[in-house]
Amino acid sequence: MKNLALVAGIFALCLALGLLATSWNGGSLTAHMIVHMTTVAIAAPLLAMAVSGRRLDPAAHLPWFGPVLASVAELLVVWLWHMPALRRLAETRLDAMLLEQASFLLAGILLWTACFRRHEGAQRLAGIIGLLFTSIHMTLLGVLLTLAPRPLYGIGDVTCLGFALSRDTDQQLGGVVMLLVGAAAYMLGAIILLADVLKPTSSRGNQCG
Repeated sequence: MKNLALVAGIFALCLALGLLATSWNGGSLTAHMIVHMTTVAIAAPLLAMAVSGRRLDPAAHLPWFGPVLASVAELLVVWLWHMPALRRLAETRLDAMLLEQASFLLAGILLWTACFRRHEGAQRLAGIIGLLFTSIHMTLLGVLLTLAPRPLYGIGDVTCLGFALSRDTDQQLGGVVMLLVGAAAYMLGAIILLADVLKPTSSRGNQCG
């Protein structure tokens, strides 16, 4: 299972890089958001699942870096890179764009491995809280981008995967992508962890019955 997750995670990461290479010069927030969500909501959890409990598991080397702290760290990374000045920098400089994507991937892997860490009681619940908090701040950013009264990242049309879009339409679509993929992925992760937490209780209940 872990090997399958590793292969799928690497494939998702290569897909994200391929999309990035073909869309970087277009200036599209929607294309950027597709790459971003592929990286943090698909590639990162798969890679985290692959290394969880193994020698390369960052959670094993950073026991103090719990799910809530990891969620706050990802919030800072995501919101900082979506500030207009840094977004503009990543759209125009290759080194900034690579740094942005690397920070997204690192923050995502750190969060998912921290939440996948096997603990009991309150520490297991912390993983659920961390993913729920991440889902909330992803939702807030997605709503902000979708409902903003004006484009936040410049003027003029952009090119999104070969399609010409106005800035405001492109920004709204980017926000929708974050809402549909990002917020939903972290919410699903939290639900899966909650089901795992409740499983022993259910088993004991069945045994008592």
